[in-house]
Amino acid sequence: MTEHKPSKNLWALSSLASTMGDGGADFAADDQESFRRQEFVFASLNLLLIGALLALQAISRLVRGRPSASVIIVLAVGLTVQAAHLVWLRRKNATISRGTRRFLTFWSLGFNSTLALVLTSLTIRGDTAYYALMLLPILEASFRLGLGATIAVIGLADFISFMGAYGLKFGEYIEAGAMSVIYSVMGVLVWLLVNNLRTREAKFVHNLEELDRTRQQLLSEEKLAAIGRLSRAIAHEIRNPVAMISSSLATATRPGQDETEREEMFSIAAKEAVRLERLTTDFLVYARPRPVQIARANLADTLNYVATVARAHAANEGVTIDVAVDSNLEGEFDATQMHQALLNLVLNAIDACHRGDLVKLNAQMNGNGTIRIDVADPAGPISAEIVARIFEPLFTTKQGGNGLGLAIARNIARAHGSDITLRINETRRVCFSIEIPAHSPSQSLR
Repeated sequence: MTEHKPSKNLWALSSLASTMGDGGADFAADDQESFRRQEFVFASLNLLLIGALLALQAISRLVRGRPSASVIIVLAVGLTVQAAHLVWLRRKNATISRGTRRFLTFWSLGFNSTLALVLTSLTIRGDTAYYALMLLPILEASFRLGLGATIAVIGLADFISFMGAYGLKFGEYIEAGAMSVIYSVMGVLVWLLVNNLRTREAKFVHNLEELDRTRQQLLSEEKLAAIGRLSRAIAHEIRNPVAMISSSLATATRPGQDETEREEMFSIAAKEAVRLERLTTDFLVYARPRPVQIARANLADTLNYVATVARAHAANEGVTIDVAVDSNLEGEFDATQMHQALLNLVLNAIDACHRGDLVKLNAQMNGNGTIRIDVADPAGPISAEIVARIFEPLFTTKQGGNGLGLAIARNIARAHGSDITLRINETRRVCFSIEIPAHSPSQSLR
């Protein structure tokens, strides 16, 4: 059977209830903060109660000459001890062990019970109200102990009530009996309420744990499915060039082939080998990206370099590249890796365009301490089905592409604490954006 452990982050009443067991004392090791808060509340209330009794008895002694000085002394000692206990709780930051929690619980019960017994003994056959000191032990037992222990504390409180009425008029016994009934109802009712809260909380925590296990299982299954898809895609991508290489070499080495056809077959094999090498290199870059080397760099230099590298391909496709960036704009990024990420975005934009189109490469301050770099083209919109998979490794709609360009670019962006977003996807306008820090981050990114 699954063991239900109390949650660490609980709302106020439930956090107090969480240290109370269903059938006996419970001092769970994973509920230290709840116990500390609860003990501090009980100690503070007890300090106020003892202080109020001391003040009232001091006033009574001044006005009526009662009670005796010994009562005042006992109350003063009790107040001092309780204040020291509160100070200790306030200052103690170390872990409160299970044994210490058990000791503190029974010490609190014993301290108030002893104080009430001593004071009642000193004022027997006279006016006494020290049975009030048993209020907090009953509540503490209801919160922390089982029903049997709670009833035992209630029985002790009832005994002290009747002890205070000893030797007095019959009406005092009726009053003590009424107080006993109040103690019993209060203690049992609080125990039932707290126990009910604890049961509900255990069910709630159990449900949360079940949900978390289900979520982890779904994530694990999704990861396995993603690995399966990736493996199939890699196998497909590798199989094609390997098959072409094998077929070309077999044809080239077949007896009776003329030199021209043999050279053509060797050329095909060489091209497919280059394609296979590029695929392997890109996949290794995606699967094992190197750490970013953050340094201050000029955005104009970066964007112009990317545009220069991409212009030959753009010219072949009849596409123009326009760069718009402040020549003094600087940011904190790895220039080499950012070149690669932006070049992938620009080449994708060029391939999506028609002849005569314009690809825009811009950078500007974003107003929140970051610089936004945009790569825009007029080849939109991208369909929803493609958008859902656009950053998926080895997914491509481009002839001859391997589907790793955007995945690598996203890894680079995330290594900089950012991401690539499809910021605009409209008719005749598509824009991918990357944000980078304008100033040095507080910690080095890896």
